[in-house]
Amino acid sequence: MQLAGKVVLVTGGTDGIGLRLARALRDAGAKVTMTGRTAARIAAAQAEGFEVLPADLAGPDGVAGLLAAISGRQFDVLVNNAGMGGTHDFREGAPVADEDERTLYLNLHAPIRLIAGMIPALRDRPEAMIVNVTSGLAIAPSTGAPVYCATKAALRSYTQALRSQLKDTHIHVLEALPPVVDTAMTAARTGSKLSPEECARQIVAAMQRNATEANVGIVRILAILNNLAPWLVRRIMLSF
Repeated sequence: MQLAGKVVLVTGGTDGIGLRLARALRDAGAKVTMTGRTAARIAAAQAEGFEVLPADLAGPDGVAGLLAAISGRQFDVLVNNAGMGGTHDFREGAPVADEDERTLYLNLHAPIRLIAGMIPALRDRPEAMIVNVTSGLAIAPSTGAPVYCATKAALRSYTQALRSQLKDTHIHVLEALPPVVDTAMTAARTGSKLSPEECARQIVAAMQRNATEANVGIVRILAILNNLAPWLVRRIMLSF
């Protein structure tokens, strides 16, 4: 896709991967609108010149409000980037039900509902794209984050089916699978982390070449290994 002149909506765009995606897309010539839910981060993004639509997409009211806010507007690209991951580990204690519900809605329900709401407008564009940001953990789960992994695996499955449905249209469907990226969500984690700038760069490059998957960083190796020996990948990932 030629991104220059395209109008893009990035969810969760005021921090982390989303903010770097917004900057990279703008550098490529796109006009970017983003969503955010934290006042300070919204103000910071606005100071950079971005249009920000306040929206908490971890519940149905936030999704409905966003769809109402963009009704009648033209977008060429929807990037479903907003996501969260909470603790759900019975070795450490009882999970927090409300946190699980917010994770389920934000990571899975919200992208599906936004796609359903925006498909009619995307169909009207001469060239359009849907980008769903999942995770390398959509390929094989880790032991410590089963709810997060389940939502990303479900969104991966949905994305693959959606791509098949839209194969005869001009709406291209891309799945982006990042590794562990150095963001606020992973601040407590040790070990190697990819920079959010490099993650965004690889996703935007995949958009520009109309790829169907962007296996970012070390996920490229994970995907290859999974094709050869999925049992081995599951065993390795479940050790975390």
